[in-house]
Amino acid sequence: MSNDVMIYASDLSKNFGSFRALDKVNFEVKRGEIVGFLGPNGAGKSTTMRILTCFISPTGGTARVNGHDVFDAPLQVRESLGYLPQRAPLYLEMSVLEYLRFAADLRHLDDSTFRQRARSVVEVCGLAQVLGKEIRHLSHGYRQRVGLAQALIHDPPILILDEPTSDLDPNEKAEFLDYLKQIGQHRTVMLSTHNLAEVEASCARAIIVSRGRVVADGPLDEIRAKSGRVRYVVSIQESAVGAQYRGRGPLPKRSEVEDALGKVDGVKKVGELPTDERAHSFELVSEQDVDLRPELFKLIVDKGWVLLELHRDAQTLEDVFRSLTIGDERRNRQLGAAAEADDEQDDEEDVDDEDEGDDEDAERSADEDQKVAKDDRS
Repeated sequence: MSNDVMIYASDLSKNFGSFRALDKVNFEVKRGEIVGFLGPNGAGKSTTMRILTCFISPTGGTARVNGHDVFDAPLQVRESLGYLPQRAPLYLEMSVLEYLRFAADLRHLDDSTFRQRARSVVEVCGLAQVLGKEIRHLSHGYRQRVGLAQALIHDPPILILDEPTSDLDPNEKAEFLDYLKQIGQHRTVMLSTHNLAEVEASCARAIIVSRGRVVADGPLDEIRAKSGRVRYVVSIQESAVGAQYRGRGPLPKRSEVEDALGKVDGVKKVGELPTDERAHSFELVSEQDVDLRPELFKLIVDKGWVLLELHRDAQTLEDVFRSLTIGDERRNRQLGAAAEADDEQDDEEDVDDEDEGDDEDAERSADEDQKVAKDDRS
């Protein structure tokens, strides 16, 4: 393994009873990278994070952090990284400074090293105004800053963040991402999140997991191109309110524009986009190796319509994420349907059992009546 590889996973697997949470996961994170770790709920993100931070051991495979095996050298792994879980483990009765001192003591930092590191993390995380405050009195945003500060107090070369912005408002998220960019200039950072915009804002590379397996790994541009399709946005003037209409013939109707765009060779999908009453706006999807802009422009000119907008771009990261992980949602729905079917079958079996029981009771009652009648005749 190269010295530049700071996090390494090879055939990493984890079973919880009969459930396989991770299935031979493989990836590397190199020195100085900020990598987004993406996946739907239940995909295996947090399980991977907990293995890398030595909270749980893998069922199979290998995981190394800064060259240390998580199973053979867990103390060295913990020394090499800072970890911020989704909700920072804070002692609310402590002040911010007391908590940082506590975290430093756990890391065996001496007084001079602590003072030096405290000045650095307080500046990076923006905690100067709240050092004397009890943590219980801080907002969620400031609490996450304190959690980030404890993860940085021992100056680790690797930082692992598990959905650190989930409880923050938009302003707090923006501030946190700014801190992350500053921190990532000198460290390896692995960021687990549901928010794709956060990954696009702070990461150059992403790893996407689904059903315990890596389904995409690479620079964001490569992942966006993974679907093999591109997107076009076309807007046509719909009304001439307040201005002279410069097209030929009558103003086009929505259905007319949609039908014409759908008949262009190479268009795989046409969808209407929300807009005001002055324009018809549509999203088109085509294969990546075809540029439809000349054909679209020619169509609009031939029709005499007024073109307001025409641009081509790659599929968004969200589009690719959905296409790669949509099977998880379908599988959950199918399992739900199967469970309902099982429940219905169980209910039917219960009803059948009850009917059988009623029949048996009726037979026993008839036998008893016959026996009583016979005794009376005797």
